[in-house]
Amino acid sequence: MSSFCRKLVRKKYVDPSSITDTKLSRCLTTLDLTALGIGSTLGAGIYVVAGQVAKDTAGPAVILSFLIAALASVLAGLCYAEFGARVPKTGSAYVYSYVTVGEFMAFVIGWNLILEYVIGTASVARAWSSYFDSLIHKSIQTFFRDNMPMSIGGLSPYPDFFAFGITLLLTCILTLGVKESSRFNNIFTGVNLLVVLYVVICGFIKADLSNWSLPKPPLNSTTDKAGDGGFLPFGFSGVMSGAATCFYAFVGFDCIATTGEEVKNPQKAIPISIVLSLFGCFLAYFGVSAAITLMSPYYLLDHDAPLPEVFSKVGWDVARYIIAVGAVCGLSTSLLGAMFPLPRVIYAMASDGLLFQFLGTVSERFKTPVAGTLLSGLFAGFMAMMFDLKELVDMMSIGTLLAYTLVAVSVLLLRYRVNSFNQYRADDRDSLILNDTSSVGYLQQMFNHKLRTPTHLSETVSFWNITIICVLIIAESLILIFLEDFISSGVWWSIALVSVVGLLIFILVYSTWLQPQNQDLVNFKVPLLPILPVISVFVNVYLMLKLSSATWIRFGVWMFLGFLIYFSYSLHHSVESQHDEHIPLSPRSDQDESSDDNIFSEDEESDHVLWNRK
Repeated sequence: MSSFCRKLVRKKYVDPSSITDTKLSRCLTTLDLTALGIGSTLGAGIYVVAGQVAKDTAGPAVILSFLIAALASVLAGLCYAEFGARVPKTGSAYVYSYVTVGEFMAFVIGWNLILEYVIGTASVARAWSSYFDSLIHKSIQTFFRDNMPMSIGGLSPYPDFFAFGITLLLTCILTLGVKESSRFNNIFTGVNLLVVLYVVICGFIKADLSNWSLPKPPLNSTTDKAGDGGFLPFGFSGVMSGAATCFYAFVGFDCIATTGEEVKNPQKAIPISIVLSLFGCFLAYFGVSAAITLMSPYYLLDHDAPLPEVFSKVGWDVARYIIAVGAVCGLSTSLLGAMFPLPRVIYAMASDGLLFQFLGTVSERFKTPVAGTLLSGLFAGFMAMMFDLKELVDMMSIGTLLAYTLVAVSVLLLRYRVNSFNQYRADDRDSLILNDTSSVGYLQQMFNHKLRTPTHLSETVSFWNITIICVLIIAESLILIFLEDFISSGVWWSIALVSVVGLLIFILVYSTWLQPQNQDLVNFKVPLLPILPVISVFVNVYLMLKLSSATWIRFGVWMFLGFLIYFSYSLHHSVESQHDEHIPLSPRSDQDESSDDNIFSEDEESDHVLWNRK
């Protein structure tokens, strides 16, 4: 059992001397990455989400909802940026968790990223098809409904061959090479941004500041859920509820992190492009939401097509056609952004032996993982053609939020290590075996602020602090969700429970803040550690637990399939399992470095660890 558990937590070895070696083509620039991040994040949703949140949830204060959502997304973005600078490898959150947390959690993250990108690709392809169909008076839908109807629960009412064809076309573009895909994305992202700029400028020309201070509207069929008027018609709770919806509007920037082996200067380009893309998306969402709420009373916005309708009301019907062009370009870049990371995650997992080896084959001609790209494209295209994806889209959120959480936790764990994974084998499994493990020494170190550099004891204290903080965050989130009515009603015991758990989290965060961090030279580091990553973990866990039980059941089914693959194939074919056969298990201490030259069998390793403990 001990040997089995060690296999689950073995970590990926990162050799600093070959960290930039790759079979893929390094041809992307910072501009390419920024355009990829903006294109995948700023899809057609910008033409819909801002108006829907303003009308139903936040009113003119939707600009505050986007601000809060952007700040929450930036927390995750900063964590991705640091790892992008440390580990410029393909795989995003999968490889980041592999080098820090261990193989099993890395597989869980990678398996969920595959689900996230497959459903994301399928849903955007379906949206592209529906939008194009609406421009030609729903001719495609009418034809297939009449000739090939499907009346099976959970499936689409008709097979959407157009969505399937779009996905296959994009798959071919991705197969031809990353530079060709990047050019396609840059052009369409540029057009989309020009349309957004047009909307913002024209909107402010027709702005009326009185629309941000409207009185409470008289009740009728249009305004029966319009709130109390003013800038905050639904109160601060409406702003926060809108922020939860707006948070998902910023999902997509993480595709930048999957390009680590295709960027010319990844240590600098990845952090810069992540920050720039999130900032650019925030400006776009902020500008559009401000423009439409200044042009029209928030409660009169159209729910399904707020932008075209609001311009029609002010007599600018030509804007309909310009917005249509922007929406098509936005959907195209969103489709590329959803599809682009999928074969790269599959390639990274296959290269590490956690998925079938043929999926990691790279074409000598195109320098792309052709097998993984074609297989993932066929899978996503089939789902777009056959399934009604409305009920499955929430499953994307679990994969995204879980990845965000693991990356934030990985940053915390890594920064308090004695050595970074770039300086020694990442699966130095006894880095937490200490010479002094007494409870007195442990408690003293928890609030010791005199150390300048990490020790094994401070590393252990930080590790358990972070672990317990994560458990308490889950407990606090559950309390806030299930006791929401009691807390809002001011019931003393519910408030006391929240306060006690919050106080424990604060104490452990303070203790972690006192521990010394390693001083590795990295192009970018998350500021205000451990506060910002802990806040990011809390936001992500809370949003995950707010998802429906049906979503978690579907998630469980997907994970069951993943576990079958991991325990029957990945566990035995992992590349790191070959390294395990040649790694000593001695504690890393200055006086014992000579033991690194010894090679032990698995049984001898256990005896060696026990001897060093004594």
